[in-house]
Amino acid sequence: PYDEIAVEEALRIKEAQEGKVTIISVGTDKTVEAIRTALAMGADEGILINDPDAQGCDALGTARILATVLKDIPYDLIIAGQRAVDDDNYQVGGAVAEFLDIPGISMVIKEEIADGKIKCHRSIDGGTAVLEAPLPALFTTQRGLNEPRYASLPGIMKAKKKPLDTKTLADIGLDSG
Repeated sequence: PYDEIAVEEALRIKEAQEGKVTIISVGTDKTVEAIRTALAMGADEGILINDPDAQGCDALGTARILATVLKDIPYDLIIAGQRAVDDDNYQVGGAVAEFLDIPGISMVIKEEIADGKIKCHRSIDGGTAVLEAPLPALFTTQRGLNEPRYASLPGIMKAKKKPLDTKTLADIGLDSG
């Protein structure tokens, strides 16, 4: 659900400011369905890293793979789900920001982009903090940021024709094993 919030926020930013939304994930063939759902919502393209040696990676391994892919893609903003619900892991987003040497803000419930900066309202214990960072940056989503849209039937049909590139670790320049 946090990734759906991330996709929705990326689409809202794209609608307000132009740009392109690329969905990047590490997973198996089953992950294609999740990427296609994001494409049906309105994302422009998808990249799946599907490699047996990537399966079962810990959070830092997954973050390293994602950061490696992102180094070859121009971006202003990376939006990630706050955590994975399967293993309740909160580390990937922050680690990607660290590997890319960009600011990272977690648990965002509101964002504003202007003048090459992002201002984020972030949930903290007992309240909200407001942080500002230069772009490029990464933030992770928290419930309350938005309500994700449903994929429409025309969107689902268009998603089948949108590019979804599947790569291995070797394709992105990482050693297997």
